[in-house]
Amino acid sequence: QVQLVESGGGLVQTGGSLRLSCAASGRTFSSYAMGWFRQAPGEERKFVAAISASGGKTYYADSVKGRFTISRDNAKNTIHLQMNSLKPEDTAVYYCAAQPGFAGVLTRKESYNYWGQGTQLTVSS
Repeated sequence: QVQLVESGGGLVQTGGSLRLSCAASGRTFSSYAMGWFRQAPGEERKFVAAISASGGKTYYADSVKGRFTISRDNAKNTIHLQMNSLKPEDTAVYYCAAQPGFAGVLTRKESYNYWGQGTQLTVSS
């Protein structure tokens, strides 16, 4: 069983920056594919960014490419999402996801078996 705990959400103005973190349980974190998804009110959960188990590969949704950066620290069982140039349309609950035993990047929510509880990001205009 993998437990994920997100932190770092909050209220920020348009153009601002924020960093989300996700702490994972488990002694084999370095074998987990990890990802960030977000869900706005009335919408389905959508892919934001993913990172491979080693951290060597990343992938981003077009809507965040160039503004968001996903990273991981396997020694601390943690991933981060650095978000810059935030826009009101980035407002959503952000979820961390993990899939143990997969080395590559996963962009479909159906590919992940473990999810955090989510953290709210609100970007004011």
